[in-house]
Amino acid sequence: MAITEDALPGAEARDPAHPPGGGPDSGGRRLSSPLVLTLTLLLAVLAQSPIRGFLGTPLMQSWMTVFVAVTVQALPFLVLGVLLSAAIAVFVPPSFFARALPRHPVLAVPVAGIAGAVLPGCECASVPVAGALVRRGVTPAAALAFLLSAPAINPIVLTATAVAFPRDPAMVLGRFLASLLVACAMGWLWQRLGRADWLRPPAHGAHEGATKGEAFWHSVRHDTMHAGGFLVLGAMAAATLKAATPADWLRTAAGNPVFSVLALAVLAVLLSICSEADAFVAASLTQFSLTAKLVFLVVGPMIDLKLFAMQAGTFGRGFALRFAPATFVLAVAGGVLTSAVLL
Repeated sequence: MAITEDALPGAEARDPAHPPGGGPDSGGRRLSSPLVLTLTLLLAVLAQSPIRGFLGTPLMQSWMTVFVAVTVQALPFLVLGVLLSAAIAVFVPPSFFARALPRHPVLAVPVAGIAGAVLPGCECASVPVAGALVRRGVTPAAALAFLLSAPAINPIVLTATAVAFPRDPAMVLGRFLASLLVACAMGWLWQRLGRADWLRPPAHGAHEGATKGEAFWHSVRHDTMHAGGFLVLGAMAAATLKAATPADWLRTAAGNPVFSVLALAVLAVLLSICSEADAFVAASLTQFSLTAKLVFLVVGPMIDLKLFAMQAGTFGRGFALRFAPATFVLAVAGGVLTSAVLL
């Protein structure tokens, strides 16, 4: 004899339209987004006098000036970079790169690195493109060189750097040479010491099965949300560092050549700013030397928190745990050496 759930002792009749605990009368009401927005606006209206007074202080005026300046300057380059990056990722087949690169890995590495100079895209796009290259048979050393160089030396990034440093044109050349040097060095290092079991290439592309139009707009929306969010966070951090940190602390940190370089290198990793916008953040850190700023610009597009997560998700955690520290060390060294020659 089959025993149904309703026949069990203590069982209550269940209406599929009203699951247990999910109905509007099952206890407390859940806060909806419109309700949260309404409450937030109401609190803002009630507290407008103290808020207006707080925003009118010299500290907040300085903070907002830096924040708005960094965001407004960087936003056009960010949007253009996202559009071009999505177009390349969707409409240029990965097989094109496989045919264009030399078959010998030692020669393929610098060619792939230089290819990053003519293919606009931020670091968010370079990781899936590099994964597609490996999946289509490109030697991993060349794909990794492209992954590191493309976000750092493409035309959009170099133009943004020139706009951010109008009085220091050597910063553009320094960023180009240091980033290309580090990208090639990491490619050759992987070719020499890398092992196949450290690299877990992706089995499929992120947009396979979708039309090119759908993939393009999905890529644009994704990159805009991610890169735009990190731009805002980076501008907020730069404004806070500029306005809230005591000037004596910044002078002390910036006055020590070793500490200033390491501080901005670590800051680049933590801020995770899109490469189309990081030059404006670096330019706003006026207390620091050009060498420290160059290291900031070399490290950021190659390894930061979001890149580490993307590399681990695309190529495997074992790869990211080895690749990220080596990239950080070489990026800092490459920036310092290039600065010693050019700046």
